[in-house]
Amino acid sequence: MKLLTIGGPLFLLAYGLLRLVAGLDGSHGSGWAWNLGHTCFLVAFLLFAALAWRLRRVSALAATGALVGSAAFVWVILGDLSDDLPGLPDPVMIAGPLLFQVGMLALLAMLAVRRDVPVWSPVLVLAGFVLFMVDLDLLPLGAVLLLGGLSALTRGAGRDPHRPDAREARWVPHRDVS
Repeated sequence: MKLLTIGGPLFLLAYGLLRLVAGLDGSHGSGWAWNLGHTCFLVAFLLFAALAWRLRRVSALAATGALVGSAAFVWVILGDLSDDLPGLPDPVMIAGPLLFQVGMLALLAMLAVRRDVPVWSPVLVLAGFVLFMVDLDLLPLGAVLLLGGLSALTRGAGRDPHRPDAREARWVPHRDVS
């Protein structure tokens, strides 16, 4: 779990920094920094997808949204790295990132309600997402906010996420088998 929660934001931070380096000449285009940055971007979203999959028991719907959004990001990144891949339709280009963001925020909010993560965890992630929307040059700062928000998930990294503890048992409705 630690690799997923820390690795995704760190690779996103690397992408943001390499994107800034690639833009020093006035344009963001092909070159070593651009290619390496997009590779880091790809790894980040593969890790985010794995994190969403890992959190699917919190909410299958929210995890599915995050997974579909991650898949859209991966498709676009692969298209940026290769001219052979067709682009996504415009509605999917808009909906994909939103699905990822809403799905991840919903998962973190549910965990915060259950007190499995502190309330500041989804707040930091939301602030990071807002920075991405404001200006892509703020990607490194937004990635640091995601790192802070997602790092709260490492607190329970030693606990089996599939084995309910006493707190989670309160959230499961009792079924009468008679």
